[in-house]
Parts: sequence; C-alpha cells; structure tokens
Amino acid sequence: MLEALVPGTQRRSLAELDERLDLSVGDRQAKRSAFWTMLALSAIIAVAGVVSDSTATVIGAMIVAPLSTPILGVGLGIAVGRGPLITRSLARIVAGIVLVVVLGVIFAQILPNPGNVLANSQVLGRTSPTLMDLTAALATGLVGAIAVTRRDVGDVLPGVAIAISLVPPLAVVGVCLGSGAPALALGAFVLFTSNVVALIITATVVLVMAGYSRETQAVASRWRRAYAVLAVALAVVAVPMVVNSLASLWARQISAQAQQWLEQTPGAEVTDVHWHGTTVIVSVLGPAELPALDELDVAVDAIVPWDPDLQVVHTVGTHIERIESK
Repeated sequence: MLEALVPGTQRRSLAELDERLDLSVGDRQAKRSAFWTMLALSAIIAVAGVVSDSTATVIGAMIVAPLSTPILGVGLGIAVGRGPLITRSLARIVAGIVLVVVLGVIFAQILPNPGNVLANSQVLGRTSPTLMDLTAALATGLVGAIAVTRRDVGDVLPGVAIAISLVPPLAVVGVCLGSGAPALALGAFVLFTSNVVALIITATVVLVMAGYSRETQAVASRWRRAYAVLAVALAVVAVPMVVNSLASLWARQISAQAQQWLEQTPGAEVTDVHWHGTTVIVSVLGPAELPALDELDVAVDAIVPWDPDLQVVHTVGTHIERIESK
C-alpha cells in the first residue's frame, strides 16, 4: 500500500524535502522574503474577499498563501526527530497567524463595508466548523503529504491549498475581532487550528511510513511524545466541532418538529432555527394566532438531551409571490 502511495521511483529525497519545507536551508534570505511577502499579500486578498463576500477572491488567497510550508515542516521535523526544525516552523506559524489576524483587524476598520460583514457567506461558512470539516481536513492533509513526498504529483498542491483553507479562516478571525464579534472569531480560529493539526498529523504519518525517519535514526520515544501532543490537540479541536455538529443536527430536527407544530395553521412557516448558548430560537412567519407552545416545547425536550430554553420569534405576515402576466 505504501509503495502505491509513494513509489520509490517518485519518492523525494530527504534533502529535497528539506529544501522545500525548511526555510533555513539553501537560499534562506530569498525563501523568507518570498514567504512573508506572499503571506502578507494573501492575507490582504483574503480579507478583501471576506469583507466583499467574494468567493473567487477568497479562493485566490488560498492559492497564494504559503502557510502550509512551515506546517508541513513541523510534520517533517517530528518524523525525522529534528527539534530545531519543529521550533522554527512553529515560530513561523505563530508569526503568520499574528500577521494575518492583525491585517484582518486593521482592514475591517478601514475598508468600506456597506452590508453586515458578519452575516455574509464567507464569515458564516467558517465560524461554526463541524466534524465534516475535520474529516475533509484530514483527507486533504493526506493528499498534501503524499504530494510533497512525490515528484510526479506536485501539480495537485494548488488544489490542496484551496481545500485545506488556512489563510481565509484567519482573515475571518481578524475581521470578526475588528467588528466586535469575538465568539465568531473563536469559531473561525477553531477551523484554522483543526486544519493545521490535520495537516501535521497526516504529514507526520506519511513521512514516517515512507521511511524518512529511518534515514535519520529518529528516536521512537520522541515520536510517541509528539503523537501524544498531536492526539491531545486533535481532541481539543474536535470537541467544539462535535458540539457544532450536534447543534446543527438538533436544529434540523427541531425545524421539522416546528413545521409539524404549525400544520394546522394555514400560511405559517418556520423561517429559521438557531442556537444562542443553551437557548434554541425558532423564527416563525405566519398569522397572528399560533398554536400553544406546550406541544413544541415537549418535542424540543424529546430531541435535546437536556431541557433547553425555547424562544419563538413570531413575525406576523405572509409571503407574497409576484405572478408574471402573459
């Protein structure tokens, strides 16, 4: 199986990986200049795309962003037992996080924002990560790790950059902090952290399986300590993702129950169900009279393990559809 994933004829040498992933090897000044320049520009592109709610612009930022290089460098450092490489790569990751978030905060203050940036799709899509996001990150990290170890599949790396999504979540963190929404910023940072952890884990596993650790005679005890730290980090980021996944599932089930609760009220419909802490808020559009809340309250209690507070936001009205005359 390993030979199928990383054939010996296409396997990069350890020296080649050092050249690609360690900014302190080779032409250090040029590498570092390119890294920080491209990271700053990708951050600006990402923030502009988030604020303007432009998916195409955000995708451009994903392709430009070089942040995966030090992240894969951490995986290489763990696999071959090089503490200095891990330290240098982690330092660049932290500095990169600070750079992107600070730019996001600054540009959130100065860029024109005619709409509510906190309600656009670029923000909402990155502030409530679920287990599916973690699953996608692990699969994408596996692709990226295989691509970096094989000479013949380097062309897939732009696709990996788009799928793993490193700089846009950080841009959302900065924009949310600059817009006074720390809770949303935390959700976006969880998404970023989960992507980083997934990329490091998959890179480490692939590099160890591909035999790079044997070339440096890395100490197995170091692997075990590193794996323990990564396992804890994965568990920490998985907890809020599990919560978000369950909240999303419960919201869909409550929406179905609420619509059933409104069956005997012509013209009434559920327009939204969302959580605010431990309170579930059901938004309803319909006539002035609605059924008693007791039935819906019992249905919600049957779905959610605890007894959540239920709020119904009732908007009196109806949808009016325009009929085109022929």
